[in-house]
Amino acid sequence: MNEKAERLRQARITAGYRFASDAANALGIVASTYRAHENGQNEFEFAEAKIYARKFNVDPVWLMGDAAGAEIGIPTPKPRAVDPPNATVIEKVVGEARKIPVFGQAVGGVDGEFLMNGNVLYDVLAPPILSDISGAYAVSISGDSMSPRYEDGEVCFVDPSRRVKRGDYVIAQIRLEEGGAPLAYVKKFIRHNSSELVLEQFNPQKELRFEAHTVHSVHYIALAGNA
Repeated sequence: MNEKAERLRQARITAGYRFASDAANALGIVASTYRAHENGQNEFEFAEAKIYARKFNVDPVWLMGDAAGAEIGIPTPKPRAVDPPNATVIEKVVGEARKIPVFGQAVGGVDGEFLMNGNVLYDVLAPPILSDISGAYAVSISGDSMSPRYEDGEVCFVDPSRRVKRGDYVIAQIRLEEGGAPLAYVKKFIRHNSSELVLEQFNPQKELRFEAHTVHSVHYIALAGNA
């Protein structure tokens, strides 16, 4: 690990972020991008150092390991006060974990859509948040239409029972042909009324609009990650 990477790691820990993924979430960037900077796999530039420094409350010159910064005695950040742990140890949960299906296709359409025709790619263990949800399922992301929020190959875990609201991330099933299999879209929810469903896409940035009568379902994405 080089000096810049080590300073970045020290700044992150001192700022109170125990894991690199926690810091990446706070920064709003892809976790793999941040990890590559912190473990020295990829170099980061001064513009990125300023973003990290602002979040971790350090000087970007110090973060870059500039000799001039060391000579003028830029102080290292002071550790945050951490409250003592208050967790209670409970009995171990015993029982077989529940599996849920993962739907999707290896290659999606122009907007990342895929046929929701019941084709199960594989089964995964349900995360605790969905372990008791009837009808819970997962979908595999195809393409980069929602990057950097969701990357190609990530798995989104879906709670079909939760009401969606503006700003939520959802999987919408759209039936464009009567009697045909619906197309599934993983997007950001804008609105759904008696006339249309409006979704937001990130890459390229645009809104997708579907007539209300073509909407089969709109389900809430509870969490996502690599399964």
